[in-house]
Amino acid sequence: MKIGCPKEIKPQEFRVGMTPNAAREAVNHGHTVLIETMAGVGAGFSDADYVAAGAKIIATAEEVFASADMIVKVKEPQAVERKRLRAGQVLFTYLHLAPDPEQTHDLLASGATCIAYETVTDDRGGLPLLAPMSEVAGRLAPQVGAWTLQKANGGRGVLLGGVPGVLPGKVLVIGGGVVGTHAAKIAAGMGADVTVLDRSVARLRYLDDVFGGMFKSAYSDAATTMELARQADLIVGAVLIPGATAPKLISRKQLSELKPGAALVDVAIDQGGCFETSHATTHQDPIYEVDGIMHYCVANMPGAVARTSTLALGNATMPFMLALANKGWKKACAEDKHLLAGLNVHAGKLTYAAVGEALGLPSITGAKALAM
Repeated sequence: MKIGCPKEIKPQEFRVGMTPNAAREAVNHGHTVLIETMAGVGAGFSDADYVAAGAKIIATAEEVFASADMIVKVKEPQAVERKRLRAGQVLFTYLHLAPDPEQTHDLLASGATCIAYETVTDDRGGLPLLAPMSEVAGRLAPQVGAWTLQKANGGRGVLLGGVPGVLPGKVLVIGGGVVGTHAAKIAAGMGADVTVLDRSVARLRYLDDVFGGMFKSAYSDAATTMELARQADLIVGAVLIPGATAPKLISRKQLSELKPGAALVDVAIDQGGCFETSHATTHQDPIYEVDGIMHYCVANMPGAVARTSTLALGNATMPFMLALANKGWKKACAEDKHLLAGLNVHAGKLTYAAVGEALGLPSITGAKALAM
């Protein structure tokens, strides 16, 4: 199979879909790997690194898309990239279709088979290809939140860790999954007063057992969420419903109840965001203010630490990429229900029910797609 990896073109996106090590593995399995020139530079990988791994360097993205049987990326294909997809081609990347009807319609029109990292599952009920970036984004959230809180950026001017004689800042993490857990660990490590909210008592019990008194926890009903939000200097939105639009946890009206200059970091922005006033921003212009509340809503937070993120993502995606290349997408998905769960679009059909529900579009099951 010819596996193509174009350079990411989303603003301020420095990650790359394949590491040189992943390229080497694919070549060793008998595949041809086509890398767009300079694709890996943002993550610290030169064209020479890919050549040494056995890959071929291609001059333009157009040539990569035209030649490859499977396209491996990081971010969802941008409009110009979607026009380059064709029927029968496999796209393996993050998609986040639920809040993005334009992308969804373009992928359906392309006829391509599109497998989304974020909906691939595992035996433990986890999302193994989303987890590495969730870990990175969670660890970044207190860091960027602390920066947003600085007075020069419009924030409250609060130091999360405090100093002797001055209380630390209060951090509220809404969601106790992968993002929330890592955000809470880092915020607590910075010396902040941290509380994690979740709707799963079992998850809260796990966090308490594992982390002890490092941070507090509470059940996430509406009243408790707002009571703690009013006290918070920094609120991290870390709620995920796999493949679906994120629930809105704080409305615009409720912003008036928050501390002036408080910071909201919305890690769920790829799925539409979990604050009503959230809209996607970039690393180039990451924060904005609504009703005196600062919002940080960068849609590709892990892109800020591109090398770490690329290596972490490559470790997770490589076995699935090889399965798709070695067996073809149909056999690979037929033999692995977890990879089949990643199938979102095939031959003009939507194959992920949660996306269909979010966008009001009909969908078919993955099993039906395999039979087409």
